[in-house]
Amino acid sequence: PSVVGPGIGSNSTAYYYVYGYDGTDVDAAKATSNYTTYGVLYNWPAAMNGAASSSADPSGVQGICPTGWHLPSDAEWKQLEKSLGMTDAQANSINFRGIHNEGNKLKEAGTVHWNSPNTGATNETGFTALPGGYRAESNIFSILGETGNWWSSTFYNSDNAYYRSMSYVQSGVYRSDE
Repeated sequence: PSVVGPGIGSNSTAYYYVYGYDGTDVDAAKATSNYTTYGVLYNWPAAMNGAASSSADPSGVQGICPTGWHLPSDAEWKQLEKSLGMTDAQANSINFRGIHNEGNKLKEAGTVHWNSPNTGATNETGFTALPGGYRAESNIFSILGETGNWWSSTFYNSDNAYYRSMSYVQSGVYRSDE
């Protein structure tokens, strides 16, 4: 619906970004190779698309997702992580990077998009996680090829929401809040 450069951010206003694009022309942003490969980066208000935080399983939040899809809650992410090898304690931990290759089972195999080494990535789930980087709080795009981040529909506190991250040098899934 719109796009802005990395210098504009907010915890309350929806913003959409295309990695490496610093402008507001949607057609120009869509013409970039990063848009074609990785799509759009969303801040949490944009991902939620006006919906309230949800910790339900399933979340019931369509958010920015297309019809028939939804933004998973933190509980749904935990369920996925546990089905891939995490224990309850590990899935409930903040800033825990899984040790059972959960991320490798979700990440695209090889180094076409992920930086080397991306060792052990199999994508056996068919999720095909890609390393689209992110927009840092310092108003710059960062670590394309190194990491990918995925929002949940669940608030951590009044300023932060849970998200998941995967990295080219780690085999697990990292749970954190922003």
